[in-house]
Amino acid sequence: MIGLGTMGRNFLLNVSEHGFSCAGYDLDEAKRTLLLADGQNLPIETGASLDEFLAKLDSPRKIMLLVPAQVVDVVINDLIPKLEKGDIIIDGGNSHFPDTERREILLNENGFDFLGVGVSGGEEGARHGASIMPGGKKEVYEKVRAIFESASARVNGEPCVAYIGKNSAGHFVKMVHNGIEYGLMQLIAETFDLMQRALGMSSEEIAKVFEEWNRGELNSFLIEITSIVLRKCDEKTGKPLVEMILDTAGQKGTGKWTSQVALDFGVPVPTIDSAVTMRQLSAMKTQRVSFSGKFKQAGQDEQDGRNVSENLSVEVLKEALIASFVLTYAQGFSLLAAASVEKNYELDLKEITRIWRGGCIIRAALLEDFRKVFAKDSSLTSILFDENIVLMLKNRIDGLRKVSAYSAANGFPSYCLMSSLAFFDALKSVRLPANLIQAQRDYFGAHTYQRTDQAGTFHTPGWNS
Repeated sequence: MIGLGTMGRNFLLNVSEHGFSCAGYDLDEAKRTLLLADGQNLPIETGASLDEFLAKLDSPRKIMLLVPAQVVDVVINDLIPKLEKGDIIIDGGNSHFPDTERREILLNENGFDFLGVGVSGGEEGARHGASIMPGGKKEVYEKVRAIFESASARVNGEPCVAYIGKNSAGHFVKMVHNGIEYGLMQLIAETFDLMQRALGMSSEEIAKVFEEWNRGELNSFLIEITSIVLRKCDEKTGKPLVEMILDTAGQKGTGKWTSQVALDFGVPVPTIDSAVTMRQLSAMKTQRVSFSGKFKQAGQDEQDGRNVSENLSVEVLKEALIASFVLTYAQGFSLLAAASVEKNYELDLKEITRIWRGGCIIRAALLEDFRKVFAKDSSLTSILFDENIVLMLKNRIDGLRKVSAYSAANGFPSYCLMSSLAFFDALKSVRLPANLIQAQRDYFGAHTYQRTDQAGTFHTPGWNS
């Protein structure tokens, strides 16, 4: 393992705990020392230099990198002169898939093998079982399969790792995983916001609701940790810690990449797009404070519950969250289906849903429902065409509509919830107003249009006559 930060160190400890002898390297001596301390009873060694580290590995060497994306090329370039034919380089970081494609070509041309591997689960997953998404040549994956299966999470005895597909498939799937993660987190945050500001609930009351939800259909890692973080008290003030955290969210780019690629492939992912936008808006704290002052009414405190009506309740919010969760996953799966064709990945969506059931950040009970959908019909391009998923949405879409209407009427920024509803309404509309757009395009640019009553392409030269 090259890169002994939190993820690299814990992943290596995980692998060595399963009986594989390991070696670690990091420029930071303190990180090498910490690895040896944590793994003192395990078959782990370190190297003080890259040469010393490489000398400890049997051929063909299997070298995994868990370093920041911007450092991967530097490490690979340092390794290339020191590698031997048949050595395997594994990039386990959050690399952008075009970089993975470029690196595979470079290493293959020099006689080395390469895998781009998505790893999800954070520190806990790295140490005790992650969801692992390997992409590249299948025969190369087989050489490290036993290692990855040992380090992965397990659900019903099955390892949460599977060969994803050719070339950059592993990092592409991990990118979409993170895009879905963006959407789910923003949906949860908007639900929390409405509970706190519209229903006037305390952090402890909201935590109890999320804890209850986690025992039902919404059972998931993100719902579970929401109840935990809402109960954490700030040692300095005694208040809930979440109330003391500045409302500016960070991002590492994977959500933005998902939106960009979806635009390139022509696949609508509006909930994910909205989540990226909301993180960007959250960073505009100074502008938001200034703009808010121009519209705030005298005596109004936006932290107080206001205009609570019978249309908004905890139960209605639950229905809205289930519906929007399903729609967000659906958007991600549709993008994967398109990429499988566009990039010739040959993705198995049943396998992807299976390995996402454990270890990863977006693991949820719903994924078992989605796995059954793809097991029944692997050719589906969208889970929304499955009759059971349709029924699930029919029973809950009214809740999402009520929450969206309430937010719009009372000025709450429920962007992802409302985007999910707009996506649903557009998808179920037999006729959209795009006919007007086509008429406008033909007027100013002679872009042509198609007719409803006959086949062919048409242009109207005299719109003003």
